[in-house]
This record gives sequence, structure tokens and C-alpha cells, in this order.
Amino acid sequence: MANVAVSEKSKVVLDYLKSIGDENVTAADIAAALGMEKKSVDGVVTSGLIRNKNYAERIPAQIEVTDDEGNVKYQDVKFIKLTDAGKNYDHEAALAQDAAAKAAAAAE
Repeated sequence: MANVAVSEKSKVVLDYLKSIGDENVTAADIAAALGMEKKSVDGVVTSGLIRNKNYAERIPAQIEVTDDEGNVKYQDVKFIKLTDAGKNYDHEAALAQDAAAKAAAAAE
């Protein structure tokens, strides 16, 4: 699949995911780290990194959490991970590729 340029907001999330490597993070973790709303991160991941781009994926998992009374429970979460395409994404190359495609389309 050819590079598809992402929006600036998507690039911020993608760059953050690149910077943490293979660490397990949720949308809430990303939101806290970047000072964004969780809902915005969910939208960026779905629309900006997954749909039609395949730069990220959500991995279902369960984590162990302890409540205030010391009871251990399991919570379903979805970790957000970059795919190989996301790890190899080059924003400048993608922008250049998109510009060339638009110029070719305009020339037709």
C-alpha cells in the first residue's frame, strides 16, 4: 500500500506511538500524554490511522486492576499499536506522493 498522508493531529498521535515503541497504551493513556480528550484520540486513531490507512490497530486485552478495597478485577481494554506501515510512515514522503498524485490528476 502506498503512503497516505495523515492530518497534523493524526501525525501527533502517530509520532507519539513511534516514540514509545512497543509499549502498551490505550486511548486514555495517549490522551493524557498529549493533553488531548480521549474522544479526540479515539477519532484520530479510527479515522486518521486505521480506516483506509492501516497505520495502527486496536489489540483487545485484559488488564488486572485493584479497586480501593484491594479487590482484584479484570478490565477489558484495547491497546493501540502501530502496524508495520505505521512504523515505517514518512510524513514528508507521503505529502510529496499526495501532491504528485493531485498534480497528475489535474493534468488529465
